[in-house]
Amino acid sequence: MRLDNKTALITGSTTGIGEATARLFAAEGARVMVSGRNEARGAVAVDAIKAAGGDANFIRVDQSESGACDALVDETVARLGRLDILVNNAAVLYNGTALELADAEWDEMFAVNVTALFRTSRAALRHMLAAKSGVIVNLASESGLNGEPALGAYCATKGAVIQLTKSMALDHIRDGVRINALCPGETHTQMVEDWFAAKPGSIEEAKAEVTRGLPIKRLARPDEVAKAVLFLASDASSYCVGTVMSADGGLNATGGPYPL
Repeated sequence: MRLDNKTALITGSTTGIGEATARLFAAEGARVMVSGRNEARGAVAVDAIKAAGGDANFIRVDQSESGACDALVDETVARLGRLDILVNNAAVLYNGTALELADAEWDEMFAVNVTALFRTSRAALRHMLAAKSGVIVNLASESGLNGEPALGAYCATKGAVIQLTKSMALDHIRDGVRINALCPGETHTQMVEDWFAAKPGSIEEAKAEVTRGLPIKRLARPDEVAKAVLFLASDASSYCVGTVMSADGGLNATGGPYPL
């Protein structure tokens, strides 16, 4: 599953799944563009990739800003020469029921999780269609497949990502561009740690409660999810079109509460 001679833009790649994916892609031979809001974390991610012998650059971007998605893709192409792979990973999560969630939180989740993903994909497609080749991998979530208490807005955004993926995949497969989605389960990232912190009780109690409900009985590591992203981004998945793949430790296979 080598990515030699490929260029890849990974959004939200200064931490968590995105950073793990950037490191793995670079190790597999890709020239990687790391992107995100936090310039300090971006520098750390790029330095780590370069220290391991990889090729990486960084662009600071807030994809919720007007014109930011087009600028991100255009600068990536200008600096790397072309764009072969786009991984839409950037996302935000706010915990709360419909009565608890603020309008600003709802708006930000849709702005980052859905609208920015759409705009970045659209910008990437302009370059990929001209080259008649390319791959887009959208990070959805198991929350896009199933409802979860106090996560209605987040579930709605990830459900939107899944449906957008399927439609775009059908639109562009004959143009030489493959588009698929990955649905990770609970993964040990800062976003999930923040989600645990928003729950009643201690973080450890919240983590234990979630882990008990997973068939695999543990959270995913970011590098495990990154390997699934690599599969969808590589030629190993050449017949996958509009695929929605789960990497969730068996959670979606249960069809209901899993025995403790």
